[in-house]
Amino acid sequence: MRTVSVQLGRRSYSVKIAPGLLGQMGRHCKRLKAAGRCAIITDANAGRYFARTAFQALAHAGFSPVLIRVPAGETSKSLRTVQTCYDRLAEHRFERNSFVVALGGGVVGDLAGFVAATYLRGIPFVQVPTTLLAQVDSSVGGKTGVNLRAGKNLVGAFYQPRLVLCDLDTLRTLPEREFRAGLAEVIKYGIIRDAELFARLERDLGKILQREERVLAPVIARCCEIKAEVVSRDETEGGVRAILNFGHTLGHAIENSSGYGKLLHGEAISIGQVAAARLSQKLLGLSGREVERIERLFRRAGLPTRIRLNPARRKRLFAAMRLDKKVRAGEIRFVLAEALGRVRWGQAVPRALVEKVLAADEHG
Repeated sequence: MRTVSVQLGRRSYSVKIAPGLLGQMGRHCKRLKAAGRCAIITDANAGRYFARTAFQALAHAGFSPVLIRVPAGETSKSLRTVQTCYDRLAEHRFERNSFVVALGGGVVGDLAGFVAATYLRGIPFVQVPTTLLAQVDSSVGGKTGVNLRAGKNLVGAFYQPRLVLCDLDTLRTLPEREFRAGLAEVIKYGIIRDAELFARLERDLGKILQREERVLAPVIARCCEIKAEVVSRDETEGGVRAILNFGHTLGHAIENSSGYGKLLHGEAISIGQVAAARLSQKLLGLSGREVERIERLFRRAGLPTRIRLNPARRKRLFAAMRLDKKVRAGEIRFVLAEALGRVRWGQAVPRALVEKVLAADEHG
């Protein structure tokens, strides 16, 4: 088993990475001194494969689990779904020593974490991510939240889990498109913090796509280490944590303006990262060779790298970017790369330059 520690003083916790962790969940939760009732919040996809094992593991350890299923997909990240979860917790008389288990991908983790952060002003929760994207990114760091019609993650809270259990066996059931979408976040870590990781991904991508555990496990662990180090330095995104948003300013706007569900999160931020790399070349001198390496790796991973926009979609995209949480004084801010493994955050980018890069997509 690989263990990564997220150091946040009294809120510190471990990220455990190994096969078979789902069936051992009850034992790990007992070590947290959790007691009594717990809610497993899952969606139709993850629940079909993993809910029974999770329920039995918790019950066998002496807990009283309640299963809460929500619809699969980004539309579940809504205040309406949050209300449904609150009602179930109230129905079962959850108390402050009760806890929530987030069993699923990034949508479930964000939703369940927000429910835990706000019910009774905060009850403990455990992340059990079952997608590659959630294991390397959204389950670690304490960002929770839901979407509004106006934009993604506009309502939320920083609220750390007590434990993260990354069961590598759960990745076997992941559809190919979802697995490839998760690689967008994996590649991001190489771009922002670790050029050696990026080179490893270039070398071993075929084996990673085959989901070979001996190759995949250390890659997941390295991504978690990078995120843990960044979060430990800047828990609430006042500074360096912003580097984790490389490609997300444009990526989130693409998701929003396209309509949630048409593009997976990883697909949208793949396009966003390639665009950010081209902006980096123009503004920070990122070499053309490195821009080519970045775009080539996303393409080899089977991810989209460009987007065609008609005038109406272009207008919606820029309106969505204006609502991004990283906007300051009405100015859109980007994370841009100086070189592979080294980025700067808070970079103001003129709209005309973003327009130029997007126009290149349409003629590329």
